[in-house]
Amino acid sequence: MKVFVGTYTRTGGDGVYVLDMDDETGELSHSSSVSGATNPSFVAIHPSGKYLYAVAEVGNQGGEPGGAAYAYSIDQDSAALTEINSQSTGSDGPCHLAVDATGKYLCVANYGGGAVTMFPLNDDGSLEPRSDFHQHTGRSVNQQRQRSEHAHSINLDPTNKWAFTPDLGMDKIMTYKLDLENGKLLPGDPAFTETTHGEGPRHFDYHPNGELAFVINELGCTIVSYRFDSSAGTLTEIQSVTTLPDDWTGGGNTTADVHVSPDGRFVYGSNRGHDSLAIYSVDQASGEMTYVGHQSTGGKTPRNFGIAPSGKILLAANQDSDNIVVFKRDVESGTLEPTGAEIDVPMPVCLKFFDVQSE
Repeated sequence: MKVFVGTYTRTGGDGVYVLDMDDETGELSHSSSVSGATNPSFVAIHPSGKYLYAVAEVGNQGGEPGGAAYAYSIDQDSAALTEINSQSTGSDGPCHLAVDATGKYLCVANYGGGAVTMFPLNDDGSLEPRSDFHQHTGRSVNQQRQRSEHAHSINLDPTNKWAFTPDLGMDKIMTYKLDLENGKLLPGDPAFTETTHGEGPRHFDYHPNGELAFVINELGCTIVSYRFDSSAGTLTEIQSVTTLPDDWTGGGNTTADVHVSPDGRFVYGSNRGHDSLAIYSVDQASGEMTYVGHQSTGGKTPRNFGIAPSGKILLAANQDSDNIVVFKRDVESGTLEPTGAEIDVPMPVCLKFFDVQSE
């Protein structure tokens, strides 16, 4: 198994790293890396397994939007990356991206500029100039973090019909319908799902049953379960739970990432400040969550984390301690146990698993 790691390059790191991972133990070792893009924080793999895409999380440059998306080819033996091309996102601070299931389009969320962008993809994996662009407009109640729109992720559903974009600045989850004939993101009906004011919706994950979805709120430090209607493209709130333990008094915590286990029985969310993963079991019929526990991530400021396809290994990327820590996951209880294995990677942000043997 290989692991692609998106990073921030501001402390001198290369950019996107390729790691080897032992499928049984989760032990990690360096394989290769590719430089060129500035702050390639989040990455996404093409359905063919032949290409990888990364955002360049850059702000305004001389009065012009600084964000970009990069395309790379993946060597099918080593998973080494070779840059193909890049395109401007037309906005600042792109922070998340997704490839549609047909492999024809890349969608990008721009946090700094508060917009979403769509790019056509060529057969050779290269990016065409953007085919669609939607500027969000709005604010909410937090005067420090919600004075303007901040599109924080873009998440394409398993039916490949819908894209949901949590906007932290607006306290809304924007809904788009994929128009794959014309390369457009069409506003849904309704166009958004409103969240509790001040919560700051950030990341999003679908349940394997296709009927539930989960959103982690960065400012409110909560995970919310939703009933997802794939025919209508609607979200209906079921339950909200805290990501912090009852005795937490530290203050200053924000959340980052949320993932459902491959078997759909558990949901995990990362805390930055408490530096932990919150663990909840999921009733797969009702969508209600029950507290299981917390696990320290063994580092500082955990961003993205990833559960291996087997469900037995979890990797936590600790951005501010420059390490990725390996955990053994109990598939029955959902609990995590550090294996003692970890690896140094400068400012790791995003983790994506890739099996070269399956291609």
